[in-house]
Amino acid sequence: MKKVFFTETVLRDANQSLIATRMPYSVFEPILSTMDKAHYYSIECWGGAVFDCCLRFLNEDPWERLAKIRSAMPNTQLQMLLRGQNLLGYKHYPDDVVRKFVAKSIENGIDIIRIFDALNDIRNLETSVDEALKRGAKVSGTISYTTSPVHTIKAFAQLAKQMEEMGVHTICIKDMAGVMSPQEAFDLVSAIKSTVKLPIVLHTHSTTGLAYMTYLKGIEAGVDVIDTATSCFSGGTSQPATETLNYALTQMGYHSDLDTDVICQVNEFFKKYRDDCLKTGLLDARVMTTDTDALNYKVPGGMLSNLVSQLKAQNAMDKFDAVLEEVPNVRKDLGYPPLVTPMSQMVGVQATSNVLMGERYKNIGREVKAYIRGEYGTPPAPIDAEITKKALGDEKPIEGRFADTLEPLFELTKSEHPQWNEQDALSYILFPQVAQHYFDNKNNPQSTQSVTTQSSTQSTTTVKTQQKVVKTVSYTLTRMQEDKK
Repeated sequence: MKKVFFTETVLRDANQSLIATRMPYSVFEPILSTMDKAHYYSIECWGGAVFDCCLRFLNEDPWERLAKIRSAMPNTQLQMLLRGQNLLGYKHYPDDVVRKFVAKSIENGIDIIRIFDALNDIRNLETSVDEALKRGAKVSGTISYTTSPVHTIKAFAQLAKQMEEMGVHTICIKDMAGVMSPQEAFDLVSAIKSTVKLPIVLHTHSTTGLAYMTYLKGIEAGVDVIDTATSCFSGGTSQPATETLNYALTQMGYHSDLDTDVICQVNEFFKKYRDDCLKTGLLDARVMTTDTDALNYKVPGGMLSNLVSQLKAQNAMDKFDAVLEEVPNVRKDLGYPPLVTPMSQMVGVQATSNVLMGERYKNIGREVKAYIRGEYGTPPAPIDAEITKKALGDEKPIEGRFADTLEPLFELTKSEHPQWNEQDALSYILFPQVAQHYFDNKNNPQSTQSVTTQSSTQSTTTVKTQQKVVKTVSYTLTRMQEDKK
């Protein structure tokens, strides 16, 4: 019997996409032992924005959160999403930090690490993949899927081959914006299947309404694992529903190993929390709907939900459509980067700045300048020459791998803060100000750095100048700037 396996995303990507990763551990702790009996291929529960949001908004230690999940779910593979040389932050880190972070993630319970680079620059995967393999984790080499004149099936298949040669265990196609059509999925999976001999994982979002069809055609072409979300946290900018696809695939002659009674219990548990999120506004109905415009904007779920949050916080929701229209223009100017963290934040912030300032590139963010300089890797296509000149002046872009220019940092940080354990030191390296605030206030549950609602900014004062609007329009920009200090 043909098999298709399921990765459940409610503990990470589903709640990141729908409620900006604001689900506390206390909410889902009671259901973990039940989820452990569902026979998922894996549960994605860590990585992505979870680490940052635990420290910044939930007053939780992300390392303790992972260890507790591991303890409660001894029979299920735990999975995380890692941004290669970016780890879970918003810049590149030295190799010693990357290796230590990967080692500690595995030590605290991670079984599968899905590793990607925002630009599909293979050089930015090498260190984290190598360390994960040495530590005995399963590595899913990940293609950041997007469409553009330079992103072709042939190029993606070659990338998969490079990952196979690195020693990864699976190839994941990560369609973060839900823009992959059924035919594109069939053609791409077929090409990769004919190029590599590894299992294929397909990840998409329901944003554009294509996801169910895309999964079915991908499975027809040979996909082995799909990402889904328990139904009350599915749809919209999240993944398709676990129960629905299991039902349909079973009728089509596939076997998933899922226990249908257990996955229904999981969904019943999360319904109350979903309803509470709707009542408080943490879950905005806008991100639960189908938006075919995303086929043009290429905006992923997490980016869209945060964009809504930021514009609401600035009383600028009337600019929502204008910002979305500007996103593909900025993306083209910057060499067609896939819209995945951290590039999605950079492009989104720059597009918002362009709209709110009333002039394109009047203000170029620090991180966008770093990207143009080459700190994030090689863009898929050349960056607009005029924008490069405006951002860098006479400065020359970096040649080679940026991480090779960085000095070791872990042991230095640890020696400067001997009171911290290795995990605390890593938290501080990734998010210095946020982690320090958490360390100083973790025994005070009321002391979070922002309201644990859909709003991700702290500003409660009237913005008096355009410059202040640009500086406060996105908490993502703020945190990226904090982490540079």
